[in-house]
Amino acid sequence: MRRREFIALVGSVAAGWPLAGRAQQAERVHRIAVLTGIAASDPETQARHGAFLQALQQLGWQEGVNVGIEYRWGSGDPRNIRNHAAELASLAPDVILTSGAASLGPLLQATRTVPIVFVNVTDPVGAGFVDSLSQPGGNATGFIQFEYSLSGKWLELLKEIAPGVKRVGVIRDAALTSGIGQFAVIQSVAPSVGVDVRPINVSDASEIERVVAAFSRSPNGGLVVTSSAFAVLHRELIIALASRHKLPAVYYRRLYAADGGLISYGYDILDQYRRAAGYVDRILKGEHPADLPVQAPTRYELVINLKTAKALGVTIPPSLLARADEVIE
Repeated sequence: MRRREFIALVGSVAAGWPLAGRAQQAERVHRIAVLTGIAASDPETQARHGAFLQALQQLGWQEGVNVGIEYRWGSGDPRNIRNHAAELASLAPDVILTSGAASLGPLLQATRTVPIVFVNVTDPVGAGFVDSLSQPGGNATGFIQFEYSLSGKWLELLKEIAPGVKRVGVIRDAALTSGIGQFAVIQSVAPSVGVDVRPINVSDASEIERVVAAFSRSPNGGLVVTSSAFAVLHRELIIALASRHKLPAVYYRRLYAADGGLISYGYDILDQYRRAAGYVDRILKGEHPADLPVQAPTRYELVINLKTAKALGVTIPPSLLARADEVIE
């Protein structure tokens, strides 16, 4: 979906539907709220919501006819996210769609009754968002990014493409249980591949730039970028820093490789939004989140950016190229 088409679609929905108090129509208009941690102008936001809207339409939901959607964007600001979460919960829509632990947490603090469908969350059980994956037990269910064990694969990939790497900076959000969990797995794998790892905590752009610059002063370094909303928000900076300091880096999603990162291995987030539309559909038809199991990704993708590899002087092994789902040249 092109940007202007997406903006026109969202604008028409926002103008035509205040969440509370619509006039009665021949067919009931169901109310969906969407809370996203990144900015409305981010192409990633547009792609995600475009996939969700298309899937909803295929299930028979048409804006302005039988469904209306209210959007809120956090733009990477925790205070904005908390405020939007409280606002949307107070409006009591039929269901809320949200992405990431940084948005799901405030929503669950704001409401334990409004149904919530989440995507892009690493460890909903460990974070206390659901009781278990098979039986969520509360008002939230959805789709996880990956099992923590996948985090070790990123370190193995880094050593496969850059065998000389001895030191690895792990960019993570230490404020999230998932940030701690991903780093713990990477740390446990480090001795088996012969590297030392250290965390690089994501909080703001200046800290990322300062710590990565300091890390790069010693030789044989590389980066692993773990999953967090802040890493997405600052992805252009992180990719630029890896290029500037000649640090081979592995990322957790295709988005980074498409934007110039060296290599990524992870889930397909657009597929999660399409699948989330199915859960929203089922909830609007009367099912409860507590009865819908949290699901894992059905597909992982390995993406390699050969242009970036050439700029970094990295030679990608033919065996790895053969395994790649996509090669960007």
